[in-house]
Amino acid sequence: MDRIAPWFYTPSVPSENELLTPLRRYWGYDAFRPLQERIVRSLLGGRDACVVMPTGGGKSLCYQLPAAMSPEQTVIVISPLIALMEDQVAQLGQMGISAALLNSSITATQQAKVIEKARAGAYRLLYLSPERLAREDTIEWLRGVPILFFAIDEAHCISEWGHEFRPDYRLLSRLRKHFPDRAIAAFTASATQRVRHDIIRQLELREPHKYIASFHRPNLRYVVRACDASAQTELLLRAVRSYGNENIIVYAPTIAKVESTVDLLQERGIPAIAYHGQMSAADRRRNQERWMADEVRVMVGTIAFGLGINKAAVRAVIHLSLPKSIEQYYQEAGRGGRDGLPADCVMLWQKKDAGLHAYFIGEINDPEERKRAWQRYGEIKEFVEANDCRHQSICSHFGENKKWASCGACDACGYEPAWLSAPVAKSVPQRKRSKSRSYDPVDVPARRSWEMPEPAPERTKETSTVDPNLRELMREWRRETAKEQEVPAFVVMHDTTLDEVCAVRPSSTLALLRITGIGERKAQMYGRQILDVLKRFDAGERATAPDKKTTPTEETIALIQEGKTLDEIASIRGRRRSTIVSTVSDLVERGLVEFQSGWVEEDRQKQIESAAANLGLDKITPIKEALPPDYTYDEIRLVVANLRQQQGGQSFTAAT
Repeated sequence: MDRIAPWFYTPSVPSENELLTPLRRYWGYDAFRPLQERIVRSLLGGRDACVVMPTGGGKSLCYQLPAAMSPEQTVIVISPLIALMEDQVAQLGQMGISAALLNSSITATQQAKVIEKARAGAYRLLYLSPERLAREDTIEWLRGVPILFFAIDEAHCISEWGHEFRPDYRLLSRLRKHFPDRAIAAFTASATQRVRHDIIRQLELREPHKYIASFHRPNLRYVVRACDASAQTELLLRAVRSYGNENIIVYAPTIAKVESTVDLLQERGIPAIAYHGQMSAADRRRNQERWMADEVRVMVGTIAFGLGINKAAVRAVIHLSLPKSIEQYYQEAGRGGRDGLPADCVMLWQKKDAGLHAYFIGEINDPEERKRAWQRYGEIKEFVEANDCRHQSICSHFGENKKWASCGACDACGYEPAWLSAPVAKSVPQRKRSKSRSYDPVDVPARRSWEMPEPAPERTKETSTVDPNLRELMREWRRETAKEQEVPAFVVMHDTTLDEVCAVRPSSTLALLRITGIGERKAQMYGRQILDVLKRFDAGERATAPDKKTTPTEETIALIQEGKTLDEIASIRGRRRSTIVSTVSDLVERGLVEFQSGWVEEDRQKQIESAAANLGLDKITPIKEALPPDYTYDEIRLVVANLRQQQGGQSFTAAT
């Protein structure tokens, strides 16, 4: 007999204790975050739902808890990223909740076994990609799975008005047709009112329960500063140094900027690592895990980095250019301060960012999508140039009306981090006051016409008194444990849980169970190890000091001296060839390495030198335009750097 129920059927309502017991057992939490309990009750009641909850608000628990409470049924989760699926499945496994995924990362034999077990009701959660769900054979075998409901993660991707529209998400509209008796729940962190309505329409949600959390993140401190390239570099270095050993995310607009920023930081002794779309999946995964495990504290990435990142203690998110939209900025900045403690969200943008946006928008073929991209660009441009409260502007963009005289947590309301106070090389242009805009906050709960902003929480006494040496020893244990089990470090233990362990220093397994984030399964798996680490620390043991790293300059010079080619150096250092050429050109110009004839063929070198003699060494673009089309910027940079070194190192601008 089919285990189905009509969509309007409402099972018995669970008691508070029936919800809190599995919350404590599996997650180690004693209470729900705002809205979570109401959402869980809606889903257990068989209702469609549209949930908008900020990054770090606990969306995944809303569909995972009902799954954990339903031993004979399965929640089908649609997620866009393989890495995100893998992390969630690993985390659920550590908690004792059966889960699986289906994607291209597992073999056909493994996929067949997962399907067989899914049809037998073996999983509480099964993760699929939208592309997988689009296949007819997927629909067929899903009919035999005892489905509790469908959870659509990153649901804004279904709307062409969303900032991350994905055509594959449109195929999810088939769910209502093929599974009319199953509830559908849409989850997103960043959806304007227009996008929310589009999600409901596209998924054909029936009288959905709408849960729109406040878009106000009081612990985030928004700072926007227009600057030139040299000032941006100076401010970035100041900022990164000011946060000590805390975790930082830096968003760069291009792959070249990612690589040059990583080298800039490493050159000055700041551990940093790169993440971008042209890296192999294995390299991206390895770098992400090193950052998540606190081996490297600064992650520099393009927009490819961040979706599904579950690191709570990020103290700063720094953007080195204008994001594509307010939604993108809100989502990326929101990866800071997920532990509820203060975090700085800094945007160091340049006027030339407009040209980069124009280039990317020009690459869009669909005229309507191009028009929407320009609209989003106009909104983010207005946001950065305005002198209005950043928190109010963001909330207003999403249809939430906040009114206060000053938030005290953004540059427009007087907040300025200490590292930003000193003057920089170039004065900052005055921001223009923005034009007022009207919004229709239909889905947002009514609020007082005038309200004081919620104060940003400060570090608790427990967290602020954690012994840093104990924290490092615990992190070392977490890294080693995660590597042994081949899971991300946060799957073993979240940062906030680790800090609480260090602050409380439990002396028994029973005391461990009182730590937030340690459920019964975690205590069983790691209890003895954690207590052993605490004992070893009390006996005088400390974390192993990290090896001293060579700088990018030292590494590149050493590789040149070993006779490596530019391509080999790029491969060894994990950089694109053009990035290595820029580094080597700088070294040649500074006289730190000698120009090698093998880098540029002799006749081509003479042609470049001849063009440079006529046009000068100030800029390389005129030289490029004067040469045949097959002459590359890489060749020209190397030859011009050699000429400049010979002529005393006069400066020039690489206007490419």
